[in-house]
Amino acid sequence: MKYMTSKRTRLKASKLYLILDTSVADLSTLFDAVKASKKYGVDIVQLRDKLGTTREALKFAKKIQEYLKGRILFIVNDRVDVALLANASGVHVGQGDIPVCEARKILGPRKIIGTSCQTLEHVMQAHRDGADYIGFGSVFKTETKPERAPMELALLKKAALKAEGLRLPLFAIGGITRANLSSVLACNVNCVAVCREILKAKSMAVSVGNMKHALTAGL
Repeated sequence: MKYMTSKRTRLKASKLYLILDTSVADLSTLFDAVKASKKYGVDIVQLRDKLGTTREALKFAKKIQEYLKGRILFIVNDRVDVALLANASGVHVGQGDIPVCEARKILGPRKIIGTSCQTLEHVMQAHRDGADYIGFGSVFKTETKPERAPMELALLKKAALKAEGLRLPLFAIGGITRANLSSVLACNVNCVAVCREILKAKSMAVSVGNMKHALTAGL
């Protein structure tokens, strides 16, 4: 019980969530990002691997978990089996993936389960299904989901209010950078998930520091 409470307490205090996308950077760069995350203030890292085999994803997930040793929450995208075998903190599932309630049956009550949401009804369903947090977006245009149009910021603001009432942590996601972060903060959202903003930065340490400072200070 203490382990479960600690993990969810850390989730609620988290502000900066980094997506380690294998389509954006090679494994060496991604692992450098893991190191920067641990040192400079990322709260959660997620492995998103749509390219490699399950065996490759599991090997890399185990490497990340061994390095972090629980100091940062580690989430695996989509793959409940990889999350379980790598002893990750949890899994993140999309609207077309295994449902939250089914993932819970596999992972049990101690693991964190997040889900992607694009509408207010998605937020309500995530709450009913027992999700621990939601990723809401795409807020802005993003190369990760090029087919998806950016959303009206008014919708993000409504979703944030709804999630707050449900006590469900909400991370804005999709094309978020330091340059447009103020628009997200104006929606009363100070928790974000980013990818290229850190992975493609000249200095990942500086990028992490700038984002974390802005989120913490509300700048």
